[in-house]
Amino acid sequence: MGFRLPTIIRRAASSKSVDVPKGYLAVYVGEKMKRFVIPVSYLDQTWFQELLCQAEEQFGYDHPMGGLTIPCGEDLFLDITSRLNTC
Repeated sequence: MGFRLPTIIRRAASSKSVDVPKGYLAVYVGEKMKRFVIPVSYLDQTWFQELLCQAEEQFGYDHPMGGLTIPCGEDLFLDITSRLNTC
């Protein structure tokens, strides 16, 4: 006899919020709120902490996308994360 998950749990497991691997988090960036999955190690980086401060000032703890919303353009975000990847 096998183990079966209830239907509600299976649906939740197939949603986008679950495709974030362990050690990563999803953030939404830019006017179109593009979703990026980033390593949690970025949270320790000064440049990324500045983006988090901006997010706190603009949104507080109420993020409309259900995930962390970063108030900057995609180009700036990609520039910062590319620099963090080289550290």
